[in-house]
Amino acid sequence: MIKQINIIMEQQNVKDTSVFENASKNKDRAVKQVIVFRKDLLKGDHAIRKGKFAAQVAHGSLGALLKLAWRFRDEKDINHIDFRYGDDSGLKKWLDGIFTKICLSVDNDEELINLYNNIKDNSEIPCALITDCGLTEFHGVPTNTCIGIGPWWSDEIDKFTRNLKLL
Repeated sequence: MIKQINIIMEQQNVKDTSVFENASKNKDRAVKQVIVFRKDLLKGDHAIRKGKFAAQVAHGSLGALLKLAWRFRDEKDINHIDFRYGDDSGLKKWLDGIFTKICLSVDNDEELINLYNNIKDNSEIPCALITDCGLTEFHGVPTNTCIGIGPWWSDEIDKFTRNLKLL
């Protein structure tokens, strides 16, 4: 059985989520989402405000989740986002579960970009790089703040994040 959530949104590219679905062999696997934030943005004279931090983490979570969505425009020129998943998929397990999220950190922008590129180039894990446009912080300079990873199988995410520290 396929469940769907339709949300009117801007049209974007479609991603095949079939790799995240697979049968009974996955029933005992854990699923999680990880947000990795730059620690250097949280300290010193130029530390961002707590509200900005919360907003950036939320962007990371939603951005990575939306990488699993099918996006299309219908005949009435309305944009849709559609989550399609089977009853035994990891996405269903995460959406029907407790939305497990882990916040980890890297020291700086270089480490953040390296991690993002490593995940993007070497896996099918949904991953979103969040860049703040600089309107309220960072003196108008676009600044990479965090990456959202997953939801995806925990063991596969851990291959990339197991050495990072909790935030």
